[in-house]
Amino acid sequence: MKMIYLFLSDLFKSKAIVLELAKRDFKSRYLGSHLGILWAFIHPSAYIAILWFVFQIGFKSAPVSNFPFLLWLMSGLIPWFFFSESLMNATNAVIENSYLVKKVVFRIGMLPIIKVLSSLFVHLLFIGLLFLIYFIYGYKPDIFFIQVFYYLFAVIVLVLGISFITSALIIFIKDTGHAIAILLQFCLWLTPIFWSLKILPEKYHLIIKLNPVYYIIEGYRNSLIYKIWFWQQPFLTIYFWTVTIIILAFGAFFFHKVKPHFADVL
Repeated sequence: MKMIYLFLSDLFKSKAIVLELAKRDFKSRYLGSHLGILWAFIHPSAYIAILWFVFQIGFKSAPVSNFPFLLWLMSGLIPWFFFSESLMNATNAVIENSYLVKKVVFRIGMLPIIKVLSSLFVHLLFIGLLFLIYFIYGYKPDIFFIQVFYYLFAVIVLVLGISFITSALIIFIKDTGHAIAILLQFCLWLTPIFWSLKILPEKYHLIIKLNPVYYIIEGYRNSLIYKIWFWQQPFLTIYFWTVTIIILAFGAFFFHKVKPHFADVL
């Protein structure tokens, strides 16, 4: 825990440079394309539109819990986009910036954080878009909408913990990136994003809830649709933060332990 405290302390002191590097990373992804950073919004928006057409028009999906299917789907997909994109980007953070590994003055432990912050810029705009679409549909923002930012903080901590492990592991095992991509596909369909947990027999509910991402997806929906505070689900909240803190502590320890060997491998 002391290691995490020292790391967070260094991060706070270097917050200006971390934020600036995150902005540069975000801009560099779309450098040279005619539409620039608009592609960051076009890709997920097109994906949501296709899924809406397939499920709403093609399969004529009924409202979920008497709520419009499109709004229900978006409230699960948008946090998923952030989780999957930031995890994949953070996993490759050290490899993509290998030239910084041998620079003593730069703390390479900040690279995964920079990637997560870079993805966060897009996600914040999508949260604003989500609020706007809810308003257009007649669902005015209320006090529960603020809780989205609690779950946003929760997913950031979870992603950082996982990415400390994966960004270090990929240095030594190059197949890590492909494995993460496959695991994310499994997670996408095994998490209640396109389907409601209610369709499963109750005996399987606990298994699904063991997935920390379930807490995030359901949290966004609890904030926007079901109007449930996180403290009204104490056992699920305690479980999520226990698992997440363990992952973060182990990730920080593992990254710090193998970091001296990065230069030799790269």
